Amino acid sequence: MPLTRSSGVLLHPTALPGPFGIGELGSHAEHWIDFLEASGQRAWQVMPLGPTGYGDSPYQSFSAFAGNPYLISLERLRTAGWLFDDDLEGVPFDDARVDYGHVIDFKLDRLTRAAQRFLRDASDETRGEFEAYCERHAEWLDDFTLFMALKEEHGGRSWDAWPAPLRDRAPAALDEARERLADEVVRQRLWQFWFDQHWAQVRAYASAKGVGIIGDLPIFVAYDSADTWANRELYFLDEKGVPTVIAGVPPDYFSDTGQRWGNPLYRWKRMAEDGFAWWLARIRATLHFVDVMRIDHFRGFAGYWEIPASEPTAVKGRWVKGPGQPFFDAVREGLGELPIIAEDLGVITPDVEALREANGLPGMKVLQFAFAGGPEDPYLPHNYEHNCVVYTGPHDNDTTNGWYAQAPGEERDFVRRYLARSDENVAWEFWRLASASVADTAVAPLQDLLGLGSEARMNTPGTAAGNWAWRFSWEMLPDWLAPQLRELAELYGRVPGEGAVDTPYRQSVTGTALED
Repeated sequence: MPLTRSSGVLLHPTALPGPFGIGELGSHAEHWIDFLEASGQRAWQVMPLGPTGYGDSPYQSFSAFAGNPYLISLERLRTAGWLFDDDLEGVPFDDARVDYGHVIDFKLDRLTRAAQRFLRDASDETRGEFEAYCERHAEWLDDFTLFMALKEEHGGRSWDAWPAPLRDRAPAALDEARERLADEVVRQRLWQFWFDQHWAQVRAYASAKGVGIIGDLPIFVAYDSADTWANRELYFLDEKGVPTVIAGVPPDYFSDTGQRWGNPLYRWKRMAEDGFAWWLARIRATLHFVDVMRIDHFRGFAGYWEIPASEPTAVKGRWVKGPGQPFFDAVREGLGELPIIAEDLGVITPDVEALREANGLPGMKVLQFAFAGGPEDPYLPHNYEHNCVVYTGPHDNDTTNGWYAQAPGEERDFVRRYLARSDENVAWEFWRLASASVADTAVAPLQDLLGLGSEARMNTPGTAAGNWAWRFSWEMLPDWLAPQLRELAELYGRVPGEGAVDTPYRQSVTGTALED
């Protein structure tokens, strides 16, 4: 699906400013959208919005369908009457980074207070809205909220460590748990209701400003998730629910032992038997939140690296054929033509390229990857096709300034020659290069637009701590930034007009196929 020529900024909501230790879906999110509009940017790219699990990673979520309650706006809850001023006073947080341990304790305490007041004081009309939400989303909400209540009861332990009747979803054990944990379950449901409300307000505000949301859909789900627990038949698990094979990537230039991700692998043949119904539901749920979805590790649909779960590294794996074109035929038949960006980085073979091209999906280009080879390198802008999205760097990379500071001398020399510039402002020159390219969409992390170094890196793959914590403050945005961004967007034809734009970024998700 070709995208309309435009540009945008990559920033996860956790990195937004605000007084409560983590970005929220309130006034600061709307102020951010105002900045994007003033800058001539038509896209806001975010990472997965689900509830985070191990390592606070948005790519290891407890659900592929739910929203992250840590993003719920406490100021909106105060306006609604579910929190009071004294609930939000005297709480010092570090504005520069997310201290997840401190933030999670604080947020869950306030969200619990708000839930108690709602359940005690909500009007019949408001309760009706909540109950209607629960009914509309029951297909995933019932399992997810029970999963989270059980996880809380068991001290956060993974579901495979629960008592066997609960681990194996014995009907009598589940019925008893629903009754025993009824208060916890309704609290979890209410948090999802609020997340849905607050994100919908932010998204509507963005739409009115002509800004679309690019979301992220990881191809694999976390093992410790409601998705795996409630759908064991869809994954390669043994009789106790333990994975027999897991996902990852083979050894490459970046790692001698590859990457052992640990995600369970799908039984694609089993999924095909019902027309990939679980996947269609997942895509529909994703498009309830975003306008365009980037599929992370798209190559897994053509072929994926299967690692025996007993192996400590990714070395002893094998390539296994993915679902291929029948999957995309089923998606098209069930949901129509969809706004998808294919993350086609890494080991890309002809079958991956053929699958992407057969479905007209834009792939990704990364400027940080472009200067290790010669003039034929596919990441150099003079080799691009229109139907692609160019990034200065993705979320897993160092910032462009951080990357450049550590790049080999021959790469830095190639950069200077290609840009015909000195290296005083490489990150900004990369943004100019991306904006000027023929790629239909250009995206930069905010860190690159601010010229920040490695201290602002969002994630370092292979490290379990210290990631996903960076935040910005409004004081970090210089007065010249919005006008300069708009100048480049206008100069290179990436501002299609004023007001809301009718492009693939604003594709409706309220039609029959995608109806909520």
